Amino acid sequence: MQRNVDIEQRNRANDYVHEVYELVKKRNPGEKEFLQATREIFDSLRPVFLKHPKFIHNGILERITEPDRVITFRVSWEDDTGKVQVNRGFRVQFNNSMGPYKGGIRFHPTVNSSIMKFLAFEQTFKNALTGQPIGGGKGGSDFDPKGKSEREIMRFTQSFITELSKYIGADMDVPAGDIGVGKREIGYMFGQYNRLKGGYEAGVFTGKDPNHGGSLGRKEATGYGCVYFVEEMLKETGDSFAGKNVIVSGSGNVATYAMEKAIELGAKVLACSDSNGYILDPNGIDVGTVIQLKELDNKRIQEYTKFHKQATYHEGCTGIWSVPCDIALPCATQNELEEIDASLLIKNGVKAVGEGANMPCTEKAILAFQANGVLFGPAKAANAGGVAVSAMEMSQNSMRLSWTVEEVDDKLKIIMKNIYTSCHDAATSFGYPGNLVVGANIAGFIKVADAMVSHGIH
Repeated sequence: MQRNVDIEQRNRANDYVHEVYELVKKRNPGEKEFLQATREIFDSLRPVFLKHPKFIHNGILERITEPDRVITFRVSWEDDTGKVQVNRGFRVQFNNSMGPYKGGIRFHPTVNSSIMKFLAFEQTFKNALTGQPIGGGKGGSDFDPKGKSEREIMRFTQSFITELSKYIGADMDVPAGDIGVGKREIGYMFGQYNRLKGGYEAGVFTGKDPNHGGSLGRKEATGYGCVYFVEEMLKETGDSFAGKNVIVSGSGNVATYAMEKAIELGAKVLACSDSNGYILDPNGIDVGTVIQLKELDNKRIQEYTKFHKQATYHEGCTGIWSVPCDIALPCATQNELEEIDASLLIKNGVKAVGEGANMPCTEKAILAFQANGVLFGPAKAANAGGVAVSAMEMSQNSMRLSWTVEEVDDKLKIIMKNIYTSCHDAATSFGYPGNLVVGANIAGFIKVADAMVSHGIH
């Protein structure tokens, strides 16, 4: 009799997940990134509904996959020639059950509704995993800052925030930076917001210049956090970064500081990339040169070979996955590492992969890593260091205090270790030992779902 009840409950949980996913597909046709993100988490949640039927009764999946609101707006601005340009702006306020909406702003020509919703959806669970009181959101524009002058970027950014200022605030929605948005752009937004509001609201943005209310250690946090998470994975098997060969895709903040921390922990970073191609340095990447080229001089990564003659440049950024390594850290953008790349990494002996970017590995690539015993740190967990320190910046702003870089880094290490433990324990508890993808999905989901149940239906 009990066996029949168990089968009936399992079928009910499976049916519920299937029915809601079909509803999500119907409501969001053509939004491939958002549907990929929802399918990935749905696949992990069946045992949760078996153990917690209250989530079915409260319609949590239906509610958690529908954003609280999606704000789309026109951004008109004038370029240096006097011509009026028009871009599209977005802010997706996905879920604030855990706290104010929190998530970055991305300026990139690929930005659209699907990418914004996928990022905000992922952000909700990532933020929950940090253990800090922040909800999930994301924003951006299809504006391309490449090739624009300083004044054009300022005019666009001020126009963007003039509209978005109606929907954000320190206790409502706290944006930060992302691709194409650094402390310069945040500075322009922060100045324009306070000009419009007629005051000084320090906590409405994070990622600010440390000299003007920002947190020390924020720039490094996502890259450092990814390495700290991978370090915990390696410790579980009695291993470490020491003596390992590492490749890191990208050369922005996340990639740069992932490289820096990996080197500090005893690894050699052999390769990094940008959207044009990758560099291979058999002596190990000189992070100082990368910072000079990318952060200070705004040059392409190919220029690295002018300073390091032993290094070689290779056209095509995906070729980086052909470089044999022990540890791979995809830190560039979504879906950059496909099944064919995973197969090549596995063939060449990769031991661990940590997602520094948001959803950089395709579903088939992840399955290939897992099937071949490669340690895999999913973005929801491994990428959470940046937003963890953003929440610390919010705390510092609220208290009118500034912590040292050592204090911030110590707190970040503890948070990333706790995230790893939460993912590891959730995976074990629900019958998927060692599967940190499932563990991260379940651990983050339960935190948000419990909060939604406690707040009632709305």
